Amino acid sequence: MSTIAETAHRGQARRRVRIDGWRWGGRIFLLFMLLYTTLPMIWMLITSIKSGFAALQFPPQWWPDQPTLASYQKLLDPQNSVGQDFLRFFWNSLFVSTATTVLSVIVAVPAAYAFSRFTFPGRNFLFFAVLLRNMFPAVIFLVPLFILMRAIGLVNTHGSLILTYLTFGLPLAIWLLKGFYDNIPVQLEQAARIDGATRFQAFVLIVMPLSAPGIIATAIYSFIGAWNEYIYAYTFLSKNDQLTLPVGIQRFFSENTTDFPGLMAASFMMSVPVVVLFLVLQRYFVRALTEGAVKH
Repeated sequence: MSTIAETAHRGQARRRVRIDGWRWGGRIFLLFMLLYTTLPMIWMLITSIKSGFAALQFPPQWWPDQPTLASYQKLLDPQNSVGQDFLRFFWNSLFVSTATTVLSVIVAVPAAYAFSRFTFPGRNFLFFAVLLRNMFPAVIFLVPLFILMRAIGLVNTHGSLILTYLTFGLPLAIWLLKGFYDNIPVQLEQAARIDGATRFQAFVLIVMPLSAPGIIATAIYSFIGAWNEYIYAYTFLSKNDQLTLPVGIQRFFSENTTDFPGLMAASFMMSVPVVVLFLVLQRYFVRALTEGAVKH
């Protein structure tokens, strides 16, 4: 009996070592990924508080001898041309991203609800056809969309970007919300209908509050996609007063020199709204992904 007990104890010890090994391996991997994602942000922040000479030194200074906020002051000062342009680009990006987010939610919510609750001919085909666009890289649609926007007179307007971003953002938004609606029991709506509510009232009063995490996740996805997009903004917009931030920060590049502290300061300030938005609402985003992926 003692031999059997010792053998079982050794087996449990080996399994515990293997489990601990995987756990520590996972921790090391997560630490590596954390450093991989945060170090560029840290270096960007450090470069933004250097002088132009210190930013070009080799070997590089890991911390400047005389930190300065001159780059940030220049960007946020509406009295100089750089500050005027940066603030204009910032508000252009904010307007385009907000408009894209609002329209994406307005369209995706009823579309996803229809795919989840109603049965109609060709429903499955239409649903997967909506996702078909995601099989192709965005650059494939660049020329056709530019020709279309020029034909309807939307080139050099923010409307061209909003329509384009809706084209690319809606498929995944609808897919996310449909998975979420599938997990909301239809019996809740039926009970509301029995109590005298219309279908629309049941949707607004019962389904939408329960699907708030999914709607928030859709809004986050739409906003981040529109905020960071570069290719279409660079192609559709050429007027300086219409440019968005990803295109506008090219101002810091010139033929003879590059203002690296100003470029890093602008890039850091461009990253802040997205990071703050995700940190504040990340629990809703994760919940929407997990609940929409598993059918109960």
